[in-house]
Amino acid sequence: MAKGKDVRVIVILECTSCARNDVNKESPGISRYITQKNRHNTPGRLELRKFCRYCHKHTIHGEIKK
Repeated sequence: MAKGKDVRVIVILECTSCARNDVNKESPGISRYITQKNRHNTPGRLELRKFCRYCHKHTIHGEIKK
């Protein structure tokens, strides 16, 4: 009865501006969030505007591999 692959998967979102700047000198790290997405409704990579505590502003956080 059980399906082989779950519909809801856990994804990690990472700040794109911190990752692009390769963790600039003034920021001590890279902001990351953990969330879930529905694999059937969003087959592509997820991108959300979240608050980055290292950039001190809202930035785009994109899905990365685990």
